[in-house]
Amino acid sequence: MKRSEINRLIDEAISFIENLGFKMPPFAYWTPRNWQAMRATSQEIADNMLGWDVTDFGGGDFARRGLVVLTLRNGNQYDNATYPKPYAEKLLISGEEQETPIHFHWSKMEDIINRGGGDLLVELWNSDEQENKLTTPVRVSIDGTCHTVEAGRPIALVPGQSITLVPGMYHRFYGKKGTGKVLLGEVSGVNDDNSDNRFFENLPRFPEIEEDEEARYVLITEY
Repeated sequence: MKRSEINRLIDEAISFIENLGFKMPPFAYWTPRNWQAMRATSQEIADNMLGWDVTDFGGGDFARRGLVVLTLRNGNQYDNATYPKPYAEKLLISGEEQETPIHFHWSKMEDIINRGGGDLLVELWNSDEQENKLTTPVRVSIDGTCHTVEAGRPIALVPGQSITLVPGMYHRFYGKKGTGKVLLGEVSGVNDDNSDNRFFENLPRFPEIEEDEEARYVLITEY
């Protein structure tokens, strides 16, 4: 991805989130200069990878397959003594028909919440011990109600609804066409994007960046 595209996408994300009335922490607005000035008192942000994350999953077509993420809070599974927080929270932005590709997490359980904007479509699959994607019916909790759904059949979440994704449950999601981009919340156990994503395809979690202009924000991989 080009740095200019990442800069633009974060600018657009900030406007979208603010327009929906969600208040972000100060570090969401920090420039590289701000970050350097605050570095001595903000090690938790770096150690726990709080902040912005923009990815096209290596495909080079962000509009088709991509995600903008803002990690708001997180613990640290490698240093529980310093950071004993057992949970994480994120904001994610998914465009119309913009896919977050099929994956599961080995450790993390998460709730994905439609915070506002358009409708979200979620597809689910069970997996076996060999991490194969199965066609068996999937039992899932949606806002505390139990459902059994057909593997791969889209589940629509309107603003305010949430779905619980357990470890080993393959999932992909995307904004429903014609409803607009979606602001998602993620509430989960401690998050580790370096080692807890099992993509069904062989995909990179973070993109390579072409530096075609100066960075306006520092990404979580750049601390």
